[in-house]
Amino acid sequence: MNYKSYELFFEVFSNRTRMKIINSLLSGPKSVGEICSDTGEEQSKISHNLKKLMLCHFLDVERKGKNRIYHLNRATIKPMLRLVERHVKQYCRGRCTRK
Repeated sequence: MNYKSYELFFEVFSNRTRMKIINSLLSGPKSVGEICSDTGEEQSKISHNLKKLMLCHFLDVERKGKNRIYHLNRATIKPMLRLVERHVKQYCRGRCTRK
């Protein structure tokens, strides 16, 4: 088991900006500008975090003219997020609080 890879993978989820990006993309593919609008974050911050998300293939990207359109990895990330959602609803609601 490569612990460094696992560390990198879970580091993605521990970052609030990256989670905002993931949440924005749950509704469908978007450009950087659309992600910025959804998250309220600046373009440079979003671009930096998109690179981190791409590193572990959380996202796929397509070119449409001059734009890059990002979407969640349909094969692994979307199903995993559905599983996490079920887990949170069943086990974490009202029990897990942030300090």
